[in-house]
Amino acid sequence: MQTRKLGGELVVSALGLGCMGMSGVYGVADEAESIETIHQAIDLGVTFLDTADAYGSGHNETLIGKAIKDRRDKVIIATKFGLSDISTGGYTIPVNGRPEYVRSACDASLQRLGVDTIDLYYQHRVDPTTPIEDTIGTMAELVQAGKVRFLGLSEASGATIRRAHAVSPISALQSEYSLWSRDVEDEILATCRELKIGFVPWSPLGRGFLTGEIKTFEDLAPNDWRRMSPRFQGENFGRNLDLVSQVRELAHTKNCTPAQLAIAWLLAQGEDLVPIPGTKRVSYLLENLGALEIELTADELDLIDTIVPKGSAAGDRYPTALMQMVNL
Repeated sequence: MQTRKLGGELVVSALGLGCMGMSGVYGVADEAESIETIHQAIDLGVTFLDTADAYGSGHNETLIGKAIKDRRDKVIIATKFGLSDISTGGYTIPVNGRPEYVRSACDASLQRLGVDTIDLYYQHRVDPTTPIEDTIGTMAELVQAGKVRFLGLSEASGATIRRAHAVSPISALQSEYSLWSRDVEDEILATCRELKIGFVPWSPLGRGFLTGEIKTFEDLAPNDWRRMSPRFQGENFGRNLDLVSQVRELAHTKNCTPAQLAIAWLLAQGEDLVPIPGTKRVSYLLENLGALEIELTADELDLIDTIVPKGSAAGDRYPTALMQMVNL
């Protein structure tokens, strides 16, 4: 397995495993199948597992705790605090970055995960009512106490990243980044590189859209969160299908799947990027890992930029209320 560094010190596998979907966010998930997927990932050299206390109201952390109980030394666990249960869908999710909450959330995550230390601890979203200096200062205390090893932020602006990093070193920023979500290229990615902060793209497959497997709105389960996403609705859906069809054609010429092409494109954006494609099934895990074998030439990267240019996806990546919570 290839490895990459986050923040210059935290060594992880070049691809991580996003575990959110194992807690019912994208339809029904099977616990036994999810644990099998985690075990297979570890056996194949994937060391970087991503979760959060908001995924299934703690269910996801408990699930990971079960899966890694006898193999803790083989994984880097990244989890997050600051959001309530994300199943509220398109409505505003309460954000909390107050010091007392940070401490209690960390203790609760440690208990659910069944570990003594969280390897990478993110603030899930920036709390606009709490100075970032107060939140990060408390997170730094957790490092000093041995409860956390490295600190991270999620969906933070360049200005917030700078303020946080001035208080305590930030090792990683996690934000949405893929062929159809490239707004971080405006400022945020450059800020991370200037400060030598690793970048962890979540949803590298556009919430599954870039796989080419979703062809109609009805392909989404009735309880699938993506039914609320503007990019999966109405005319946006059809326009985005057209984009994916072009990705599929290029993937065919490379003898790979659209998902593998999308991940390979991200990996080619820099050695400081560690995508975390999410899946609850072994078959998709194996497919995603195949992206590590794909090399894209400069001409192919230029061609991808031509057929899927920045800003080409139709619709916002979140409903309006949730869009107001990103890049703060």
